Amino acid sequence: MASEDVLELSDSSFETEIINSDIPALVDFWAVWCGPCKQITPSVEALASEYKGKVKVGKLNIDDHTNVPQKYGIRSIPTLLVFKGGQVVGQIVGAVPQSKIEAELKKHM
Repeated sequence: MASEDVLELSDSSFETEIINSDIPALVDFWAVWCGPCKQITPSVEALASEYKGKVKVGKLNIDDHTNVPQKYGIRSIPTLLVFKGGQVVGQIVGAVPQSKIEAELKKHM
C-alpha cells in the first residue's frame, strides 16, 4: 500500500481499528483484480493524508478477509463505508470522484 496514512485492515483488526475508533472512519472494501478499486485508491489515500487525525482511513481486501464484508452486505466493489460511533453512517458504491467521497465524509465529521 502506497500511503502510510491508510490502514490495512483485516477481519481480526476491524473491530479494534474501526468499530472502536473514537473518530469517524472510512473503509474501502476492494480487491486486487478490481479496476475501479484501483481508480479510487489515489483519492482514498489523498483524503487519508488530508484528514489525518480527524478521520481514520482503512482498506479491507475482500478476497483475503471475508467475514467483515459479509457482515456488512458488501455485494459490489469498490464500496466505501463511513463509520461513526461503531455504526455505518454513510455508503458509496463504485468509482466516484474524490469530491463525492470527501462530501460524504464531511457529513459525519
